[in-house]
Amino acid sequence: MADFPKSRNPFPSQFAALMLASALCLSAGAQQTPDSSNSPDSSTPKPSPAAQSMSQPPQEGFWGKVNPFARKKWVKRQLDPIQGQVNELNEVNAKNATDIKDVDARSQAGIAKAQSAADQASQVASAANEQAQQANTLAGQATGKVNELNGTVSGLDQYAPAKTISIEFRGPQPTLSVAAKKQLDDLAASLTGKQGYLLEMEAYAPHAGSTGIQSSGQLAEAVKRYLVVEHEIPVYRMHSVALGNVPAAGTGDSTPVRLRHVDLRLMENSLAARDESTPRLDPSRPGAERP
Repeated sequence: MADFPKSRNPFPSQFAALMLASALCLSAGAQQTPDSSNSPDSSTPKPSPAAQSMSQPPQEGFWGKVNPFARKKWVKRQLDPIQGQVNELNEVNAKNATDIKDVDARSQAGIAKAQSAADQASQVASAANEQAQQANTLAGQATGKVNELNGTVSGLDQYAPAKTISIEFRGPQPTLSVAAKKQLDDLAASLTGKQGYLLEMEAYAPHAGSTGIQSSGQLAEAVKRYLVVEHEIPVYRMHSVALGNVPAAGTGDSTPVRLRHVDLRLMENSLAARDESTPRLDPSRPGAERP
C-alpha cells in the first residue's frame, strides 16, 4: 500500500470563511432600509434635529456604540448655554455687590458728615449756653452793683446826729477857755480817719437883734478857726448859723438865751460805717480833705 503524504486539516480555513460571510451579511442587513410597515406614519411630525440632539445623545462609534469622547462633547454642548447664563448672573451679582458697596460707602460718609455737623452744632449750642450763663451772671452782678449804687446815692444825703457838745464862752470876748479847747480836742480826735461827717454849729448870744446875731457869729467863727488851725478839720465839713438870743429850736423853751455858747453837733452819713463808701474829694482841689 503506497504511502500518501499527509495533508493539512481543511477545517480552520473553512471556519474563517464562514465567519467572514456572517459579518458581511450582518453589515448588509444593517444598511437596508426598514420595512414601511414598521416605520412610523409619514403624517406624524418628526422632531427637529436640535430637539433630537437635546433628547438623546448621538449614536456614534462602531455599530452604534456611543463613543465616550462623543458623550463629553454632547454634555459640553448642553452646558455651554447654561454656563453663559451663570456667567451673566455672576456679572450681575458682582455689579449689584459693587453698587451696594458704593451706596453703603456714600451712606456712611453722609452719616459721618451729618454726625460731624450735629457735633459742631452741639458744641456751638454748648458755647452759646455757657455765654448765656456768663451774661446772666454778669447781668446779676450789674444789677447788684446798680442796687448798691442806688443805695449809695440815696444815702449820700442821709445824716444822723452822732454826738452833741456845747462850747461856753466867758467874758465879752469870743475867746475859747481851756475847758472849751479840751472839748474840741476830744471831738477832733474822734474824727481822725473818718469820712462822711459834718459839724453843725448853732451860735447863741444874749443880745437881741443884729447885735446878738453879730456876737453869736463871732463865737461860731472862733470855734471853726480853732478846729481848722489846730486839727485841720476841712472847712467844707463845718456849717454854722448865728442865732443871737433866739431860743433853741425844738426845745420848747421860749425863754431868750442868757449865755454865750455854741452848740456843736456831729452828723454822720449813713454810709460812714461802710468802710469809706462815701466818695472822696480830690485832695488837689481847694478845700479838699487832707489824707
